Formats: sequence, structure tokens, C-alpha cells
Amino acid sequence: MRLHLSRPDALIQLALLGLVTGLLAGGIIVAFRVAVEGAQAGFLPGGLSENYEALPLWARFLLPVVGGAIIGWIFYRHANGLHVLGVARVMERMAYHQGHLTLREFVLQFVGAAVAIISGHSVGREGSHIYLGAASGSLLGQYLTLPNNSIRTMVGCGTAAGIAASFNTPLAGVIFALEVVMMEYTLASFIPVILAAVSATAVSYSVFGGEPAFAVPEMQLGSLGEMPLVLLLGLVVGMFSSLFNQMIESVAVRARNVPFWWRATLAGVIVGLFAMVVPEVMGIGYDTVNAALLGEIGLALLAVLTITKLLATVASVGMGIPGGMIGPSLFIGATLGSLMGLSVQMILPQMQIDVSFYALLGMGAMMGASLQAPLAALTAMMELTHSPQIIMPGMLVIVVAALTASELFRKESLFITMLKASGLDYNANPVMQALRRIGVASVMGKSFERPDSVVERSDAETLLEKGPEWLLVQGEEGPVALMPALDLARFLQENQEVQEIDLMAIPARRDEVAPVHIQATLQEAMELLESRGVQSLYVERTTAPGIQRIYGVLTREQVESAYRY
Repeated sequence: MRLHLSRPDALIQLALLGLVTGLLAGGIIVAFRVAVEGAQAGFLPGGLSENYEALPLWARFLLPVVGGAIIGWIFYRHANGLHVLGVARVMERMAYHQGHLTLREFVLQFVGAAVAIISGHSVGREGSHIYLGAASGSLLGQYLTLPNNSIRTMVGCGTAAGIAASFNTPLAGVIFALEVVMMEYTLASFIPVILAAVSATAVSYSVFGGEPAFAVPEMQLGSLGEMPLVLLLGLVVGMFSSLFNQMIESVAVRARNVPFWWRATLAGVIVGLFAMVVPEVMGIGYDTVNAALLGEIGLALLAVLTITKLLATVASVGMGIPGGMIGPSLFIGATLGSLMGLSVQMILPQMQIDVSFYALLGMGAMMGASLQAPLAALTAMMELTHSPQIIMPGMLVIVVAALTASELFRKESLFITMLKASGLDYNANPVMQALRRIGVASVMGKSFERPDSVVERSDAETLLEKGPEWLLVQGEEGPVALMPALDLARFLQENQEVQEIDLMAIPARRDEVAPVHIQATLQEAMELLESRGVQSLYVERTTAPGIQRIYGVLTREQVESAYRY
């Protein structure tokens, strides 16, 4: 099964793994939500999970400060220098570490994000859900010692499951996983990711029900005469998202050298100060988003909410508080869209526009522009509200906002911004992406023999009778060279009198070799060829302590054939 999974078209096996990953990730997301929402309902007035507004003034200040100090202490004691989690961490591990995530990171994300949300920090739960889902798939794949190309697919499955179980939005989960994390659209990735999203949604549905995240009335574009307003909203949101990204980047860069304990506590102080005046900035804030979608918030309060939520999120995310950025972007987009809708309604009352409609458009535009994930934002906007009629104007506003941020202001997604601000990098080279999808076991040559460097003529003739394509020449401490069996056959034919053959001395092609693990992808093989300065690899796996089994050989030409026309 492992050998078959190294191929990029192992659909049946990958589909099964996707289904299992979705069930596992869905259960973990449900556990996270139950823990967080149960804790919130336990101490917030009225037993409501987002009723921070009812807390006394001193509690609204102290809660995020204490939460920040606890997060700082946990990471100080257990993080070993790791402070970038969430979607950015998943992307970095996919780009450079074949999707391998650790149990330590999983626990830190679960506990850290739970404390952050419960204590009212301005972060979302979706980024944490994505990470927990992705880590579930990665850890399962590592436990089963699957090929790394399969582990990458399971990380994508976990990502889709995290989004799907978070919102009951399976399609948005699939699109987000393919568009942002995996960055590929192939049949071998679609099918397992879809199954993971469906199974995770089923788990979430069985516990929380199937109601949409936001209860809004049916809404649609009033007339084509409103299209200029939709364009204007896209421009405004694009500029605002660029400001959002720039502020987070600036704070993250300046805070990078400050000890994490102090950073987390300072973030709590800043959020606490804002919360004393505007308690709606605390926590995820979906109750405020729903009120904005229903047009229940006045013009002045919308302006205050937009600015304070922006600043509180910049403090939380920029200082490194573990949590998601999708929730705050939806909050800011909804209040910004509602603010514009109300303003137009006051200036041009004859247009009779629907304020809720612009709040919904603002949500999608802010998510699409700040995360540079337009298709995922459009799908999420539709599934979150069960409003398919939003598609046409939603496509326009999201594209305009995303282009404004990326082309006019040259801003990358928040995830890449956070990586670079933390001193990391991200590379989505198309050739590397092609190589990551294929395991070495599906390309390696299996027709080989392992002779000693010096052989007798009779042994060499017996060896060649087996018809090998390659000879992996053995030295005192393991393989030392790879040569074509045809070169030995030619030497034997041309030198009938020679009885003892030194395979390292006869005229032949001899490639220096290095080992590569059977779980590796062709990307890892290419990097190993470059770093070790060799032309060929032998594929091995430890079958017992001190015992290495060699499964095949891999030449540079075989690796390059995966992407050369």
C-alpha cells in the first residue's frame, strides 16, 4: 500500500485516507469548540458564549491580560522557540517539510488558541481549526509511515476538514485547502479532500446541527444601477485590507526580538484597554457580525467597531497570539460593508439599498483580499449565509478588492506576511509543486543487483543472466556507486581473458550515490542530489535496528523526467 501511495494517482487509497482524516479532524474540531464554548458559557453572564459586553469594566481589562500572560508562560516553557502557528505554519511545513507537523505543535495550538479565545483576544477560531485538522492528517500519516506525498494530501484533507467543521461549509473547506494550502487542482487531490470535508461536516452537524453560521434574510442586488457601488466597495475594502496587512507586518517585525512572554502580555493589555471602551472587539465577535448583517448597528458605532477591531486584531495577531485571522477579517469586512451601505442610504435615500447586502459583500471582499483567496471567500460567503444569489456581485467585489490589495498596494496574503515577518520564507515554485506530488517509490528503478566492487568473471556472468538494468556497487560500509549493467556486459565481451573484475576501475559510467528514504518525494530527492553533489540515489528504509533494506535506485534523469516535456 505504501509503495502504491507513492504514485500521484492512487485514488482509492487516498480517498479512504481522506475519509478517515475527515472523521478524525472533525472530532478534534468538535472537542475544541465544546471546550471553548463550554468555558465561555460557564463564566460569561447569561451563559452566552460571546456575551463579553455584560462583563464589568475591570473584568474586560483583566481577562485578556491574564490570558496573554498564561499564553506567554505556556509558550515560554514548552514552545522551544516556536511562535508561528495556524495556517502560516501549515503552509511553511508544506513548502519545506513535506507537511510534517509535530504533536508538540498540535498541543500548543489547541491549548494556546483555546486560552486566547476564552480570554477575549481578538482572534478567530478558524485558523486554529485549520491547523488542528492539518496536524491530525499529518500525524496520522506519520504514524502509518506513509510516503510524504500522501502525507501532504492528508494535510490538505485536514485543512478542508477544519474549515468545514468550523462553519458547516464543506465546499469552502475544499476550495480553501486547494487554493491556499495545497495550491493544486488535480483529481487525486480533489477526491480525498472532498471526502474529508464531507465527513468532518457530518461530525460537526451531528453535534452542533446544520444551521448557517449567520442567520440573515434573503438578500440580493437591487438593480444593475448598484454595480458602481459594488465596485467602490471593492476598492475601499481592498485599501483597508492592505492597511490591515501592513499594520500586522509592522507590528510583527518590531515585536520579533521581544521575548514572547512580554509580547503576549502586552497584547492582552492593548486588547483590554480597547475592550473597556468597546467590548464587542473581544473574542470572535460573530454576534456583532450577525447584527451588522441584519442592519442593527448605527453608523457611528460601525465606524468605531471597524477601527477598534482592526487595532485589537493587529495587536493580537502581530504580537503572536495563537489564533485565526479569518474571523477578524469577516468582522471587519461586515462592519465596513454595513458602514458604506448606511452612508449611501443617508446620502442617496432614493436608491433604497439593502444595508445587509453590502455587509455580506464586505465580509467576502475583506476575506478574499486579506487572505488572497478569492474563490474560497466567495464560497464561504455563500455557504455561511445560504445565499446563492450573492454569487454575481460577490465575484465582482472580491476580485476588485483582491486586485486592489495585490496589484495596487503589492500586498501578499496575511499568512505569507506573517511568515516573512517572523523571518521565514515561502516558495510556491511550480516545478517543486509537481515534484512534491510524486513519491520516490513510484519512480525508482527496481531492476538492480548489489555486487561487491571486485567480482570473479563467473559471478559477473551469473549476475548478468538475471537481466538487471543497474548495478549498485557495494563498498565496505555500503553502496558506493551506481553503474549500468550494460557497461559490465560490454567489458566482459571485449575482455575475454580477464577473470577478476574491479567494477570501480573498468571503463563505465559510475554515479556517486547517496541514500534517500522510501517515504521521500521527488522534491526531497532533487534537493538531496543538489546538496550532496551526487547523480544517483538508492531508496532505503530501516526494517530493524541497524538493518537497512534497499528497494530501488533513482537517477537524476528519472527525477527530471517527472517535469520535463
